[in-house]
Amino acid sequence: MDEPTRTHPSYWIETAPPGDLAPPPRGDLTVDVAVVGAGVAGIATAWELARRGHGVALLEADRVAAGVTGHTTAKLTAQHTLIYDRLRRTRGKEGAHLYAASQTDAIRHVAEVVDELGIDCDWEEAAAYTYAEDGDRSDELRAEADAAREAGLAAEYVTDTDLPYPVAGAVRVEGQAQFHPRKYLLALVADLKRLGGQVHEHTRVVGLSEGDPCVLTTEDGVKVRAETVVVATHYPIFDRALLFTRLSTRRELVVAAPVDAATAPRGMYITPEQNTRSVRTAPYADGKRLLIVTGEHFTPGTGGDVEARFKDLSGWATDRFGELTFTHRWATQDNDSTDSVPLVGPLHPASRHCHVATGFGGWGLSSGIMAGRLLCDLITGRENPWSGLYDPCRVMSVVREGKDFVKHQADVARHFVGDRLQHLPGPSAGSVDDIAPGDGAIVHVAGKRCAVHRDEGGTVHAVSAKCTHLGCLVAFNRAERTWECPCHGSRFDPDGRVVQGPAVRPLERRDL
Repeated sequence: MDEPTRTHPSYWIETAPPGDLAPPPRGDLTVDVAVVGAGVAGIATAWELARRGHGVALLEADRVAAGVTGHTTAKLTAQHTLIYDRLRRTRGKEGAHLYAASQTDAIRHVAEVVDELGIDCDWEEAAAYTYAEDGDRSDELRAEADAAREAGLAAEYVTDTDLPYPVAGAVRVEGQAQFHPRKYLLALVADLKRLGGQVHEHTRVVGLSEGDPCVLTTEDGVKVRAETVVVATHYPIFDRALLFTRLSTRRELVVAAPVDAATAPRGMYITPEQNTRSVRTAPYADGKRLLIVTGEHFTPGTGGDVEARFKDLSGWATDRFGELTFTHRWATQDNDSTDSVPLVGPLHPASRHCHVATGFGGWGLSSGIMAGRLLCDLITGRENPWSGLYDPCRVMSVVREGKDFVKHQADVARHFVGDRLQHLPGPSAGSVDDIAPGDGAIVHVAGKRCAVHRDEGGTVHAVSAKCTHLGCLVAFNRAERTWECPCHGSRFDPDGRVVQGPAVRPLERRDL
């Protein structure tokens, strides 16, 4: 078995270090609003509220803007692959119009904030394209262009793009943007502190008591009391409305390589073909731009040979853009709602003081900014024209979701039930001795399933194979050195520490 190449920090994290740690709170806190999760949605919400004079605490389990937001491809667009024709059919023309208006508002708002605060974040206006190489999809693209234009976007069907390979057709939407997301968000965090907001990193929240006030509990036992709580943890760590039944998780790979700026394609591109391929470039040094290619999506814990997937993605990029020297590779994670619309609003139907933002479907930058503005309006009692569209408690949602809802439940049930019938997901081994350096597998030890990883030095790391969220069995991602849950996307390092929720507790250590 070939030795895998380590994933690198994302380009955004590498080129915008977070600075000094904002330490965990030393004692209990009382604030107007507590925001859990410091990705784009959490930071945007906290900053918007602070600007309106609210006392805010932003609580992050790791570092700010270092999770999913720090691993995005950083497109800021209202063109979300093939969304508007579906919305026109499922939500009507008004629903599609509200979606386009809310996403466009987010883009314009970021442009205004960049100018207002003087943020140097590589801001560039660019057209966004959804394309296909297969001519059989031309009618689908024409319908999408018509629906997007009807919804209010500057959309048109074209057959020419700036890509160095032919396409059968594409939907082009003008007036979109791309930028450096961490430079932008770290500037917002700095301004949040200037406005009197509190920021606490390495502060994992593990408990929520709804009331007046609400009380959050951290893993260190600190209590944070707040009139209002916002759960912006990408996948909700508190799920009193069973939102996990309406969210499916996918992991997606990213590779990046410098190319000559003179020949770099202009615009942002995505195709649903070939297990998704997304292309954009970003400013780079010495007359170069960084070509960023994304694709190869899979459900966490079911990706098989992820190293081979990275090679497939790199090979696709090389075939189309010529010889490339890849300098970065990373992966990101997205949650899709089963009706294609994010869930932003009350945490559950009876909730008066708790809100949630999730289900951004791979378009977290525009949707995260939109969520921050929407939640700020909801919390401060202002009318917002698209609150009904994104309401997590929206009526008839399950009916609209139909077969996607049923399929998602079947996929989760297959793991949830199968795991309890001795099915072992992913690679398994007969014994610990069978596990090669750098690899991991599920083994039975003293009648218990153990998730066992052998590092390159030969040291064995053993933890429980049961995800601490709902008990599904994890599987090993060799390329990223993580244990992943196929049910709801929780991820853990080889020693069981939580890398990504919804789990908030580590995998139990096992003594072999």
